[in-house]
Amino acid sequence: MDWQGWHGEYDDPGSELSRRLAVVADRVRRAAPRRLVSICAGQGRDVLAGLTGSVAPQHISGRLVELDEASVAYARAGLAAAGLTGVEVRCADAGTTDAYVGAVPADLVLCCGVFGNVAEPDIRRTVEVLPAFCATGATLLWTRHRREPDRTGAIRGWFAAAGFDELEFVAPDDAHFSVGVQRWPGTTPPLVPGRRLFTFVH
Repeated sequence: MDWQGWHGEYDDPGSELSRRLAVVADRVRRAAPRRLVSICAGQGRDVLAGLTGSVAPQHISGRLVELDEASVAYARAGLAAAGLTGVEVRCADAGTTDAYVGAVPADLVLCCGVFGNVAEPDIRRTVEVLPAFCATGATLLWTRHRREPDRTGAIRGWFAAAGFDELEFVAPDDAHFSVGVQRWPGTTPPLVPGRRLFTFVH
């Protein structure tokens, strides 16, 4: 997969990826996180768009996990330029719990660009483990396209069954993307290392 070419669509303001980015970045900004984690972070554009210009960016900590080395380099450069020196970018397989040891629980969890690229059992397994990523009261953002078969209804149900409260579900009538905003109200369960969450189908 040419991930650099795929990310290039973000530079087209009329593209669905660009519009989705605007929604996610706005919710990142509203969350005003002190500690964040991003699963399959890509170039980190949602974090950069949402937090560049933050008051006291040096006080924001967290981890972006991404396997593509070129995307990792892009994200690291962007975070440094934005003064987000407490946010690391780890080049690792984001589909394993090992990649998040020491980074969770966080008060903002991003799972964007994942659920449209993995098999349905992997989506459900990931949702069931995500409470271990979330501090009490944390915001979790996820995305998924709504092309047929549209599985967003099932995903929302899995989040509810896992104990999340849905704050918002953004699904524009003139686009295929959707953005879910969840809140974790419970006690954070322990993260179990060595677990496989998902495998990209590309």
